[in-house]
Amino acid sequence: MATRRPPLYGVHEDRGAGFTDFGGWEMPVEFDSIRAEHAAVREAAGIFDVSHMGEIRVEGPDAETLMQRLTTNDVSAMGAGDAQYTCITDEDGIIQDDTMIYRLPDGGFLFVPNAGHDEEAEARWVDYRDEHDLDATVENETEDWAMFAVQGPDAIGLTSEAVDSIDAPLAEESDEIADLSRFTATEATVAGVDCLVARTGYTGEDGVEILCDTSDAETVWAAFDCQPCGLGSRDTLRMEAGLLLSGQDFHPEENPRTPYEAGIGFTVDLDTEFVGRDALAAQNESGIDETFTGLTLQERGVARHGYEITHDGETVGEVTSGTMSPTLEEPIALGYLPTELAEDGTEVHVVIRGEEKRAAVTTPPFIDQ
Repeated sequence: MATRRPPLYGVHEDRGAGFTDFGGWEMPVEFDSIRAEHAAVREAAGIFDVSHMGEIRVEGPDAETLMQRLTTNDVSAMGAGDAQYTCITDEDGIIQDDTMIYRLPDGGFLFVPNAGHDEEAEARWVDYRDEHDLDATVENETEDWAMFAVQGPDAIGLTSEAVDSIDAPLAEESDEIADLSRFTATEATVAGVDCLVARTGYTGEDGVEILCDTSDAETVWAAFDCQPCGLGSRDTLRMEAGLLLSGQDFHPEENPRTPYEAGIGFTVDLDTEFVGRDALAAQNESGIDETFTGLTLQERGVARHGYEITHDGETVGEVTSGTMSPTLEEPIALGYLPTELAEDGTEVHVVIRGEEKRAAVTTPPFIDQ
């Protein structure tokens, strides 16, 4: 498949962004520096182009049933404007992807697969619909949408300044975007452009994610006078917050994990019927042998994906993500450990260039949220 580019690739190029391939997309990795962009989000606000995320629309009489059968959370509990974090699992309960679902004011659904997963998700939905004769339409609209994330302590104030008017469903209660509750979304006009604005994010800070038509992308982007940020700082921010990265902290083949093992068991509602439910019910009953947790290194060195974690000289786990935390100014890591070792303060070691470096188990998030 040819590399895809976001609608504002040229705008970012003119701004001096450096680019990287991520999920088959050529995306900005940094505009100024990862450290400066990271600090802006923690201290004020930054805007990210996340148009590499997928968008799949599901509508029709059986849309709710289709969404419920293919995701682990309780879709029936969603009202218009609700946003829900959930997992897509196979029959064995293994995470194929994690995703955000939005229930639109018209009753339909828009869900957001991770970068490069949109076609796979579309096929999964279409195949299940056809196999079970469900009356629903499934449209991959990834190429039609631009998506931006405005994150940080000042993000809601900046969004309030950029929003011209509030539409359904928030308009029934308020004309202020600041009144949008977390994990809800509303239609709104931003700089004259019709958008979907959700109070969600991936940084550990308050903020919004905004979806608009690709033809209006530059207008919406320009409405926010704050630090442009790339995927580099997005990664360090989400690691400090202890958030999973699909394909790195879990992978269907290379690192198969269930939601319980990955620390997101809250996305599983066993009172609903979905693909993988029986396997997850059995694991919920028996318990897990390994769990996702964090590490704070006590010695110099940065842990990276794939590095061994040892305890008493034996390999007990593997780092899935690691960085030098810009906020804490110390190295942090995420990974999987035997459940009995995943207690705060447990001393382990990370093997870095052949040397064992002391580390302490630290339940994420690493920062106050």
